[in-house]
Amino acid sequence: MRIAQIAPLYEAVPPKFYGGTERVVSYLTEALVNLGHDVTLFASGDSVTSANLEACWPRALRLDPTVRDAMAPHVLMMEQVRRVAHEFDVLHFHLDYLPFPLFSTMDTPFVTTLHGRLDLPELQPVFDAFSDVPVVSISDSQRQPLPQANWLNTIYHGLPAQLLTPQTHRKPEYLAFLGRICPEKRVDTAIRIAAQSGLPLKIAAKVDKADQEYFKTEIEPLLSQAHVEFVGEINEAQKPEFLSGAKALLFPIDWSEPFGLVMIESMACGTPVIAFNRGSVPEVIDHGVTGYVCEDVQGAVAALQRIDALSRTEIRAQFERRFTSETMAQNYVDGYTTLLEATRRPVLRRVAVG
Repeated sequence: MRIAQIAPLYEAVPPKFYGGTERVVSYLTEALVNLGHDVTLFASGDSVTSANLEACWPRALRLDPTVRDAMAPHVLMMEQVRRVAHEFDVLHFHLDYLPFPLFSTMDTPFVTTLHGRLDLPELQPVFDAFSDVPVVSISDSQRQPLPQANWLNTIYHGLPAQLLTPQTHRKPEYLAFLGRICPEKRVDTAIRIAAQSGLPLKIAAKVDKADQEYFKTEIEPLLSQAHVEFVGEINEAQKPEFLSGAKALLFPIDWSEPFGLVMIESMACGTPVIAFNRGSVPEVIDHGVTGYVCEDVQGAVAALQRIDALSRTEIRAQFERRFTSETMAQNYVDGYTTLLEATRRPVLRRVAVG
């Protein structure tokens, strides 16, 4: 199958730093190539891939201080894809609703994976106007604000099977918080859970510019507590050691998380997840198998008392069954096939009538 993957230009694919969407696009692209498909990746020129790379801007926009209007390079990208769209069996966009107006008028089948939050009121008229455009959700929970959208499938994210593996020489001794510090991720709640459970907490997280004030006023004062260690941002190579050394990953989110990559990163290392019952959490975590789904701080503290009852071997096995990039890619191929068959049926009917 000839497949185009069209990524955001904000980060390289894979990203040099934090960038969840671009990481997933990279994992998917490489897995599709490994499955034998002819894949072209439309992305920034500093991207690295085994697919064919079509550079739509010289480098990631976040690393290019000369760019003040980030939409302009994306409009150029749309035109670059439009000109060669006929060369592909399917176009797969990761740009939210940006491709809807142009590519709805074209013959090449296209699908968009929606990676972000969908509960913004301004999205309602967009999806009312483009209710026929096929879209993929990354959890069933993510769909709830937009029941009128043309949902092709829910496809969970996946990681390369050997990207993160359990480091069995590490004795789990602390609790872990991994990801980004912002109000909805509630690292302050993680600090409270750790304090009440009597366990130390290691925080490996980045702070975006937009959250600097929140970090300085709300979180930084909490980091001086004896049980808290702030590690800062870590890279992929550091994650297996960090997660394998944790008794559990704390994920006490305060919003409807569309997916939550850190949960499956933890599972890949055999580390259980203690997560609040919001968004995608009950779809990703098998309660009592790969972690515990809790309602509040008290529930999380109680779950930690049962954490040693979970099998880290089974947690890793469940990751391999459900959340590898190969599984993700095969699910997308099935979706592409469904999309192609649906596109061909009206054409065949017209030919038969003719």
